[in-house]
Amino acid sequence: MDTEKQPESIENTGSVIEENVNHEALMNELNARGARIIRLEQDIATNESEIVALKIELDGLKQAVDARDRAMALAVVDFKQTIVEANPGLPPELIAGDTIAAVKESLYNARAIVEKVRQEMDAAAARARIPAGAPQRLAPDLSGLSPREKIQQGLK
Repeated sequence: MDTEKQPESIENTGSVIEENVNHEALMNELNARGARIIRLEQDIATNESEIVALKIELDGLKQAVDARDRAMALAVVDFKQTIVEANPGLPPELIAGDTIAAVKESLYNARAIVEKVRQEMDAAAARARIPAGAPQRLAPDLSGLSPREKIQQGLK
């Protein structure tokens, strides 16, 4: 019976050794995963601080863009005023736009409109022109009058 118990204890010893090896492997894996978790938490903390820094930089850039936009809007208003003052023959209402390019385009369009109106007015004035001096006197045309009307016309 002793011999029978020995194999059981050897088997038990083998399973205990296997359990110890498995336990040791699991502990190593657990330690490795713990170290990885620590590294990932450090990476998260680093990324969060970078995100905060980038948000601060983004806010600064937004403020700079807003300041630039306000300055550009003032420059466009000044440019419009200069264009209106430099072109007194153009109606100020025709000069419009929110950008310098749009103001320039409206200036070219306004000039074209004013030139077209000027040409149409000159053409209308030419059509309505009355020649200088008195017209030649012509005898009235009596061919369509009756004899009585002709006599009356002659008495006048």
